Amino acid sequence: MGDFMTNFDRFLTDPQFTSFAEAAVAAEKILQIDLAACILNCRRAMECGVKWMYSVDGALVKPWQDTLVNLMNAGEFREIVGKDLWKRMDHIRRMGNAAAHGGKALTRAQAELCLENLYIFLDFVAYCYGAGYQEGQFDRVLLQEKRASFSSPSGGAVERSETERAPSQPPAAAALPKGELTVDLDALIAENKALKAELTARREEQKQTYIPKPLDLTEYETRKLYIDAMLLDAGWTQGQDWLNEVELHGMPNKSGTGYADYVLYGSDGRPLAVIEAKRTCADVSKGRQQAKLYADILEKQYGRRPVVFLTNGFDTRLDDGAYPERKVAAIYSRRDLEKLFNLRSMRTSLAHVTVDKDIAGRWYQESAVKAVCDTFDRRNRRRALLVMATGSGKTRTVIALCDVLQRHGWVKNILFLADRNSLVTQAKRSFVNLLPSLSVTNLCEEKDNTAARCVFSTYQTMMNCIDSVKDEEGKLFTVGHFDLVICDEAHRSIYNKYRDIFSYFDAPLVGLTATPRDEIDKNTYEIFELGNGEPTFGYELAQAVSDGFLVDFTSVETRLKFLEEGIAYDELSAEDREAYENTFEDENGELPEKISSSALNEWVFNEDTIREVLHILMTNGLKIDYGEKLGKTIIFARNHAHAEKILEIFGREYPNLPGYAMVIDNYMTYAQSAIDDFSDPWKLPQIAISVDMLDTGIDVPEVLNLVFFKKVMSKAKFWQMIGRGTRLCPGLLDGADKEKFYIFDFCGNFEFFRMNDKGRPAVTRLAIQGAIFHLKAQIVYKLQELAYQTEELAAFRRGLVEDLTSDVQALNRENFAVRQHLRYVEKFSRPESYTALSYEDTLLMGEELASLIVPDGDDPKAVRFDALMYGIELACLIGEKYTRARNDLLKRVQGISGMANIPAIQAQSELIEKILRTNYLDDAGINEFEYIRKNLRDLMKYIPVETARYTTNFNDEILSMDWKESQLESDDLQNYKAKAEFYVRQHQDEAAVAKLKSNVPLNQEDVSALERILWSKVGSQEDYEAEVGPKPLGEFVREITGLDMRAAKEAFSQYLTDTSLDSRQIYFVNQIVEYIVRNGMMKDLSVLQEPPFTDQGSVVEIFTDISIWLGIKAVIDQINANAAAS
Repeated sequence: MGDFMTNFDRFLTDPQFTSFAEAAVAAEKILQIDLAACILNCRRAMECGVKWMYSVDGALVKPWQDTLVNLMNAGEFREIVGKDLWKRMDHIRRMGNAAAHGGKALTRAQAELCLENLYIFLDFVAYCYGAGYQEGQFDRVLLQEKRASFSSPSGGAVERSETERAPSQPPAAAALPKGELTVDLDALIAENKALKAELTARREEQKQTYIPKPLDLTEYETRKLYIDAMLLDAGWTQGQDWLNEVELHGMPNKSGTGYADYVLYGSDGRPLAVIEAKRTCADVSKGRQQAKLYADILEKQYGRRPVVFLTNGFDTRLDDGAYPERKVAAIYSRRDLEKLFNLRSMRTSLAHVTVDKDIAGRWYQESAVKAVCDTFDRRNRRRALLVMATGSGKTRTVIALCDVLQRHGWVKNILFLADRNSLVTQAKRSFVNLLPSLSVTNLCEEKDNTAARCVFSTYQTMMNCIDSVKDEEGKLFTVGHFDLVICDEAHRSIYNKYRDIFSYFDAPLVGLTATPRDEIDKNTYEIFELGNGEPTFGYELAQAVSDGFLVDFTSVETRLKFLEEGIAYDELSAEDREAYENTFEDENGELPEKISSSALNEWVFNEDTIREVLHILMTNGLKIDYGEKLGKTIIFARNHAHAEKILEIFGREYPNLPGYAMVIDNYMTYAQSAIDDFSDPWKLPQIAISVDMLDTGIDVPEVLNLVFFKKVMSKAKFWQMIGRGTRLCPGLLDGADKEKFYIFDFCGNFEFFRMNDKGRPAVTRLAIQGAIFHLKAQIVYKLQELAYQTEELAAFRRGLVEDLTSDVQALNRENFAVRQHLRYVEKFSRPESYTALSYEDTLLMGEELASLIVPDGDDPKAVRFDALMYGIELACLIGEKYTRARNDLLKRVQGISGMANIPAIQAQSELIEKILRTNYLDDAGINEFEYIRKNLRDLMKYIPVETARYTTNFNDEILSMDWKESQLESDDLQNYKAKAEFYVRQHQDEAAVAKLKSNVPLNQEDVSALERILWSKVGSQEDYEAEVGPKPLGEFVREITGLDMRAAKEAFSQYLTDTSLDSRQIYFVNQIVEYIVRNGMMKDLSVLQEPPFTDQGSVVEIFTDISIWLGIKAVIDQINANAAAS
C-alpha cells in the first residue's frame, strides 16, 4: 500500500493514542482502494478513541450497554466534546453503519468528510489529554497526492470514479492494524485506572481553551444528511434502485428539461416513486406542482404513475393517487411500494362483499364489516371505529373483515395491537381457529417469524421492535409494511401514550371498543375522524340484550359503614376501641380520630368487612347444581394484599370448600394456566379473586356473579368489567339457559357513574423525566420577563437551558419515535433556540419532545423531588397557589428530619429547621425554592418507605342493600337497517318476502304485509325513512334477500338457451344473472362498465346487434319493476 505520509501520522508519536491512531492511518491509506473500508476504519478508530476516553476520564461512566451509539449519546460525553464535534462524530457513525450494510453506493466526498471529521476528533483528544500537544491542520492535498501513488500494473494511473459500489462484504478487516477488531471497555478501564485522575484533571483544564470547529454543511449536504439517511434506513441503494438528479424531458420551461431530486425504482426497472426535496426550512408543499409534473412525465414514459413524496428531511408527505395527500413518518421501502402497486392491481370493489358466516354469522357482525368496507371504499376514508359490547364478538368481526379485505386485494400485512399479553394471545388464538389460511405470529413470544402476514403485539413490544426486527432484506417494520392496523380497546389514552406507533405506520386503522358510544370522549372520535357520538358502526349491550345475543344483569348495591364512612373511634364498641388503641396509637400516645374509607383495603384490612362481603356473595349469589354450588364468580380486589386477605378469610370462613377460591393476578407465575382452570366449567376454582388481570379480555360464559370490591373511576373499564358476565351460556342453570347475572357492588360504582356520567377522564401521564423537562421549559419561558432579570436568576435560566439542550441532544436519532420529531429535536438541541423562547415553543416541547426524554439513572426519589420543586417554582412564577405541593414538601422534609443522625441530613439541619419551624416558605421565592431543591434532593433517598399494613376485626354493618335492574338504554334507530336485514333473512318464507325472492310481482296485500314487518315489527315508518329514505319497501327487501337463482335463470332463459348467442354473450348474461342473484336488482347499469362484465369486451363490442342487448335490458327492467312496490 506504500509508506506515504498521512494526516494521522502526528498522533502516532503519543503511545497512549496508538490503538486508534493506527486505525486512522489505515483508513486514510485505503481511501484509494476501497471507500467502504476507509469509512469503516474511520468508525472503528473513532470507537476506539471514544472507549479510550471512557477509560481515562472520571466524568464518563460506562452505560449499561457499551455500544457506540450509547457511549456517544450519554449526556456527560456530549458535554465534554461539545455539539459541533459531536455532529462530526455522528456523521462518521452514520456513514459507518451505511458502509457496514454492504451494497450501498458510497462517494469519495463522503469518505473524505469522514477522514476530516475523524482528524478533528483525534485533534480534540490530543489537545485535551495529550502531554505535548502540537497544533496541526487536516490537509486535503495529502488525499489528492495519494492518487498518483496508485498505478495500474502497466504503469498507467488508475482512474477511479467518484462513486464506488461497496462490495457486499467490504474487505475492511484487511485494512485494520493487527489486533482485535473490538475493544473490551471493561479491560481498558482496568488498564488505565491509574491514569484517570491525572487525565481527567488535564482535560478539565485544557478544554477551557479548545476552539470548536463547526461542521459547516451546505444546503445540499444538509438535505443529503437527512433525506439520504431516511432512504438508507428504508433499505434503498444509491445508484441501483435510487437515482439522484434524474433528467426528465417534457417540463413546461424553456429547455423542456427538469431534474427530479430522487427517483426510486422497482426490481422491474420502472419508477415506483419520485421524491421532491426542499431545503429543511422550506414548506414541503412548495414542491407539489413540480413533483406532479415529474410524475406525469414518468407515467407517460413507463405506463404507470409513480407515487410522489414531498420532503424537507423533517416533514414528509405522500400523494399515492388513491387518497388525499397525507403526512407520513418516512419514505416507503422498495418492497412497501412494490406491494402497494401489486395490491392496487388486484384490488376489487367492496360495494357488494360477502361475509363468511362461519366466521361472523350474526347480522350485526356482518353489518359492522360492511360499514368498514363502505368507509374504506365508497367514502375513501382510512379510519374506522367499531363500538361493540363485550361478548358481542369484536374479534370475530375483525377476522371476517380481514378475510374480506384479503379476498378483495386490499390488504396483505395486518397488525393487531392490544395493551396486554393475554389479549394478544387470545386474539391470535381466534385468528388461527377461524382463519387458518392466514400466517400469524405473536411478537411478544417470537420475533423471528418475519414471513407472517398477521402480526400480534402489545403496544410496548411493538415500540421496541420497530427498529430492531430485520430479515434478509433489512428492516422489516418499515412505514408501509402493514396494510391494516387493528387497535383493540381504542381510546384516547392509548392513542396518546403510543401515538408514535400510529403516526409511524401508514395504514388504514380500525379501532375496537366496548365503551358505549355516548361515553366515548370527543377526542377519541376525532382521532378516527368521526363526529362526536357517531362511530362507524355501533352495537351496544342494551341492543345485544334486546336481541338475545347477550344477557342482562341485576346490580346488588350494598353500602357497608366502614367502606362508606371510614372507621370512627367514637362510634366503635368498647371492645373495638381497645383494639383500635392498641393498633393505631403512635409512639407519642396520639390516636387518630378516624381511619378514612380510602385507607380500607389499601393499608387497613378489616376482616369483618371482608367477611360481610363474602357472606352476601355466598348467600345471594347465583348458583348452579340445583343451588348446591356458587356459579363462576370474579371478585375485583383493590390490590394484591387485599386479594390475599380475601382468600385468607374465605379459607377461614368456608373451610369445607378447599380450592374453591384462588387469587389470579400479575404476582403469580403461570397465570394463564390458572385462567384456563377457572374458564373450565368442570374445574375449580369457582371464585377468581383478581387485581386488574381479569378486568378485561377473559371470556368465561359460565360467569354468574361479579363482585366490585374496589372503586372504578374509568367508565371504559367499568363497562369492560361488566362485560365479564354478559356472555350467553345455554343449559348452565340445571338445563335452563343463563338469562341474568348479578353484580355485587360494595364501593358505590353504579351510583358514581349515575352522578358522573362520563366518569373521570383517563389521564395520559408523562414519565417523570418528561414532566420535569416540560416544567423546565415553562420556567425558562417565564424567566424571560423583565421582573426576573437578576444575575442570580439569569444564571439559573442558563443552567436550565443547558439541561434542556443536553436532554434533547442525548436523544437517539436512530430511534423511530425520535425521527418522527426530528425537526424539534434539531431545533431544541441548539442553545440559541432558547434565546427568545415563545409560549408556542413551550407547548411544542411538551407535545413533541417531553415523551421522548429517557431516564438518566438518577435516584427516583430525588427525581420526584425535582418534579415537586420545579412545579412549585413554576406556580410561584405564574402566580398560582401551590397549597397541595407545599404540604407535600413539608411532609417530605418532615420525613428526613427524623433521620438526623445521618451526616448528610445533619449538614442541612439549619435549612430543615427553617422550613419546619419558621415562616420561611411563606416568604420564599424562586431562588429559595431552587436552593431547597439543590440542597435536599439527594437526601430524599433516606425517607423510610412506609409499608406498614394493619389487620383489624371491628364489627362492620350493612347500611343498605338495593337490588336494581340494569336500566340499559337501547339506541334502536342506529341499528334499524341491520335489524331489518336480520328479520328478513330469518323470515324468507313469509308470502311477500318469498314473492320478492322469486321475482313474482307484488299485490296490495303484499305491500301491506311489508308495511307491518318494516313499520311495526322491526321499527316505525319514521325509523325506516330516517335510515333508508324514500326507497320502496319491495326494493329494500329484495336487496336483502337477493333473487332466487332459478327465478333469475328463468327470466333470462331465452338468452341462456338461445343457440344463436356466442360464448362471449352467454358469459355476459351469466354475469348479469349472478349479479342480480346476489344483489336482488340491477338499477345502476354503470356496473356493466367494470369487471367482470368487461372481462371479454364492452357491451358495444359484445352485442353488435343492439336489439339483443335491448331485450336483455328489458328483462333487467322487469325484474327491477317486480320489486318496486311501495
